[in-house]
Amino acid sequence: MSTNSLYIRDEGNGRPLVLVHGWSCPGQFFEAQSLALKMHARCIVPDLPGHGRTGSYSSLSIEASADALYEYLLAEDLSDIVLCGWSMGALVAYSLIERHGPDRLSSVVAIDMTPKVLNDAAWSNGTLNGLDASQNAHVIEGIVADWSKLPGRIARRLFAAGLPIDPELVKRVATEIAHEDPRLLRQMWVSLTAQDFRPLLKSFPLPLHLASGARSQLYGCGVRQWHEDNVPDLRLHQFKDAGHAPHLEQTKAFNQFLLDVVLSD
Repeated sequence: MSTNSLYIRDEGNGRPLVLVHGWSCPGQFFEAQSLALKMHARCIVPDLPGHGRTGSYSSLSIEASADALYEYLLAEDLSDIVLCGWSMGALVAYSLIERHGPDRLSSVVAIDMTPKVLNDAAWSNGTLNGLDASQNAHVIEGIVADWSKLPGRIARRLFAAGLPIDPELVKRVATEIAHEDPRLLRQMWVSLTAQDFRPLLKSFPLPLHLASGARSQLYGCGVRQWHEDNVPDLRLHQFKDAGHAPHLEQTKAFNQFLLDVVLSD
């Protein structure tokens, strides 16, 4: 694979639905959505720089991810797009709009994500564990050194707090994450945690669907409240028995929600 192109799965017919994955969890994590919706939508699922079959890339950043994805949309001359981003993928969606404008898009779906991951003295709606810049420096240093331990930890945190978790699903997710290259993920994490899209969201030019897990281990109710207070055209969708990955945890309900967006927005 060239270091200047994304691996992209593109299948189905109908309105373009772009599904942008999260950190350490490449496009295959949207397999259930592609299978369910490809009869109704053209499902476009990239592996972002540093992930999956794209892997190494000329620039490992949120901005480079947004540019590369936009180049594909432009080359395919796509419009009326529903752009769905999970976690880091939502930041890529915001960056695409910030850098290239909203004209080819109809709406955005953000899955359980804050506009700013790091907490500070004036912002407490980053990660629930209170991650700040000082703590993040240690996280960054540990991504490569501690990688053998991290896939299982990451996998468990994706799912709902306080509910039984299917051990086979957690094992499969952890195994898929373990295939990723921590040296590449480290650079993407540095870029991810440097982002702050609060100004963009306060004047967001499109309808924004925030699909959040009521039992998320990563982001709390303050994130939902901030969106309600600040985003001009917000549609809030809460999955009561899900955590950070409602598309994996409540797949049938999530697919119906996404189909409704594709057919109605």
